[in-house]
Amino acid sequence: MAVLGNTYLDLIDLYRRQDPDGTIADIIEMQAQLNPILDDAVAVECNSGTKHSTTIRTGLPTSTWGQLYEGIAQSKSTTQQVEDTTGFNEALSQVDTRLLKLAKNPGAVRLSEATPFLESMNQTISSAMFYEDTATNPKAFKGLGARFNSTTGQSGKQIVLAGGSGSDNTSIWFVTWGDNQTHLLYPEGSQAGLSREDKGEQRVTDDNSNPYYVEEELFRWHIGLTVRDWRYVSRVANIDVSDLNAGSVDIYKFMRQAYYANRGRRVKQGKMAIYCNSDVMQALDASGTGSVTNSSGHTVDKLQTRPMEIQGKEVLTYRGIPIREVDAILNTEAIVA
Repeated sequence: MAVLGNTYLDLIDLYRRQDPDGTIADIIEMQAQLNPILDDAVAVECNSGTKHSTTIRTGLPTSTWGQLYEGIAQSKSTTQQVEDTTGFNEALSQVDTRLLKLAKNPGAVRLSEATPFLESMNQTISSAMFYEDTATNPKAFKGLGARFNSTTGQSGKQIVLAGGSGSDNTSIWFVTWGDNQTHLLYPEGSQAGLSREDKGEQRVTDDNSNPYYVEEELFRWHIGLTVRDWRYVSRVANIDVSDLNAGSVDIYKFMRQAYYANRGRRVKQGKMAIYCNSDVMQALDASGTGSVTNSSGHTVDKLQTRPMEIQGKEVLTYRGIPIREVDAILNTEAIVA
């Protein structure tokens, strides 16, 4: 599970194939630095314009023991049709042409001005992956939180409750990415991830309505999310952050439960990753290292998390699964029941 990206195409791979000059690939690599989810996520083209229809199997057919001169009971599987939508996030970068004429490297200046827009878009998309819901914001797409927000129903089996009951709660997510598990969406006939369009020189006005000229770039990210098989996602919810920081939450007990709830641990399809914020990451690091005395009286290392090299980067892992630090995961989540 430690060698990610060697089998499955990620967004950087897609862009390198779509844009030979590397311009967009550089931007996507920057996005992956700002949004670590992009190190793992798989993107699939929508099968119906900006929408994606998925057939989910909800029940298996039955089989019976047979007997001579006795018929075979008829049975069939049951399925459910689910439709997910995409939404687009945009940003417009403008740089005064007079500044560019003074610069030794105008391209670098334009990229430096675009960087905060890229970071803002990444924060918005990262947050949407966990918290957006088309029921409350039809412009966006349905995130993971809206799909795993109740212990009732089939997906409720994938939620581990960590006992928090106050207002400072957070979650840890185990997500298996793949074509048949969980993946991002992009509209039919378009490209995955962020698109960049150079609008060239544009005439604009200042606050006093006086004109001047800028070089303009439009960034647009058309994206959605679908969960084809809920068994490949698990969530540790209701983690009380103040209790966690005080060391009174047995976080690895809940991590273990979420790990065994995720089918990705035993059916090696797709690639699994763990997502949490910096408070949880620090707690995992603190309580996952040190030493303990075993049943034989020997002192041994307690390494529940280990640093590993994945694609040339040192990454903290749990059972060989990379743990990604995602700032978008809040400490103020509503209680899941």
